[in-house]
Amino acid sequence: MVKWHSLKSLTTPMVAAKPTEASALTVTPAPVALVSAENSTEPVDKNDAFNEIKNKFLSEIDKIPLPSWAVIAIAVVAALLILTCCFCIVKKCCCKKKKNKKGKKGKGDMGMKNLKGEVCFTAGGRVPAGGAHTHTVHEAKPSRNALDMFMGLLCNSCGLTVGILQAADLLSMDSGGTSDPYVKVFVLPDKKKKFDTKVHKKTLNPVFNETFTFKIPFQEMGGKTLVMSVYDFDRFSKHDVIGEIKIPMNTLDLAKPIEEWRDLDSADQEEPEKLGDICISLRYVPTAGKLTICILEAKNLKKMDVGGLSDPYVKINLLQNGKRLKKKKTTVKKNTLNPYYNESFSFEIPLEQMQKIQAVITVLDYDKIGKNDAIGKIWVGSKATGAGLKHWSDMLANPRRPIAQWHPLQPEEEVDGALAALNAKK
Repeated sequence: MVKWHSLKSLTTPMVAAKPTEASALTVTPAPVALVSAENSTEPVDKNDAFNEIKNKFLSEIDKIPLPSWAVIAIAVVAALLILTCCFCIVKKCCCKKKKNKKGKKGKGDMGMKNLKGEVCFTAGGRVPAGGAHTHTVHEAKPSRNALDMFMGLLCNSCGLTVGILQAADLLSMDSGGTSDPYVKVFVLPDKKKKFDTKVHKKTLNPVFNETFTFKIPFQEMGGKTLVMSVYDFDRFSKHDVIGEIKIPMNTLDLAKPIEEWRDLDSADQEEPEKLGDICISLRYVPTAGKLTICILEAKNLKKMDVGGLSDPYVKINLLQNGKRLKKKKTTVKKNTLNPYYNESFSFEIPLEQMQKIQAVITVLDYDKIGKNDAIGKIWVGSKATGAGLKHWSDMLANPRRPIAQWHPLQPEEEVDGALAALNAKK
């Protein structure tokens, strides 16, 4: 821009100046120079054309009623917008290609074929050393509320492998006309080992493609019953049963793998599983702001070990507004379903905070290898219900006195769901 103005200031005097007679004599060859310029070589013509375009462009810019910095800013913003649009287009094309590649894969784990609108399972006998058998399932229109599954007995040491492929036309359990289904797989009568598939949100036709292995010797297989229950997941309440399939293993030909669709039966209302009871004592001293929880004993605990016993211990979590403040745990009692502890734990809690405190008490089975499984839970506090609320109220009504009470253990997921619902309301 600056160079153009300086060029203009130089050329203007040359045109506007009135030449003298002497200078006029010297100017007369100018037309000849013009003609010679027109007849000059090609590079000169190109330079003149470029300069002419340049001058026109700069003159047009000069007409814009904006300062130079504003023009530059607009140009930069426009360039950034163009680059952003190009990047979004390229990213969208790449993501689409990846999805198409994934969609072409027709088989899930262990070569199980994805099917639409039903739940599929497979079961069968020993698989040869070459690997697992794969079977094609005919894509017949499944019935409403159906499950596709796969089962196979890999070997005597590995046990029974059960695959949950997908479900079709499940019953809607939510107000929006959908469900959040998942499948729970276990074997009766022991019911100790349970597997859950992932939860699929807002669908009536979930595709699972998940496999689970039960370490059951082949000679014991005939006395077992395989159960696959489909649930609707609910974060803040008990999960509703959509349907279930029960398969006595003695009705199957375990000489070969099985893969088929089966309709879900209406599930019977399960009786609450008895997990045992625990006796605890609560004591609060308002003047000292001291809460004492004593774990006295437990009885009739659920059998968790192969030998029909458990190695139970108790863990205490003190919560305030859903956040853990402190935790304690008892010693482990070996090989018993009726442990006696009589162990006390003290916590410093001011009186004004007692209405915000929840004490969660969990009984677990200790395992040297792997995760310690929870047998059951209880919780007491001002926001608890039933026996938990009554025990807490009795403690506050009788300061400095220990108040003992028995509590039936509840499933871990039910207690966790109740606590989550309590925190969500806040």
